[in-house]
Amino acid sequence: MDTKVIAEVSVLPLGTGGTSMSSYVTACVKVLEKYSDIRFQVTPMGTVLEGNLDRVLAAVEAMHEVPFGMGVKRVVTDLKIDDRRDRVITMESKVEAVARKRK
Repeated sequence: MDTKVIAEVSVLPLGTGGTSMSSYVTACVKVLEKYSDIRFQVTPMGTVLEGNLDRVLAAVEAMHEVPFGMGVKRVVTDLKIDDRRDRVITMESKVEAVARKRK
């Protein structure tokens, strides 16, 4: 059974010789755009994904490989997964739940 999850991923290339990450982020986003069944949102500190667990994991693996393809020798990928099985969650529903409680 496929499970819809919300995940946050950060792909960090190490030893690039510079401080800018935008070219790596852009390349990872281009990979994500190939996964039409995954919704995503780029944030200042990572990327949030929404989709079936197996597809999200496949997309993360593909993103993890991006910096290697750009000549990087070491990559650290940080992944958090929110896998709720009692009801459907979306990126918006998680944000709205907090907003409702702030009122």
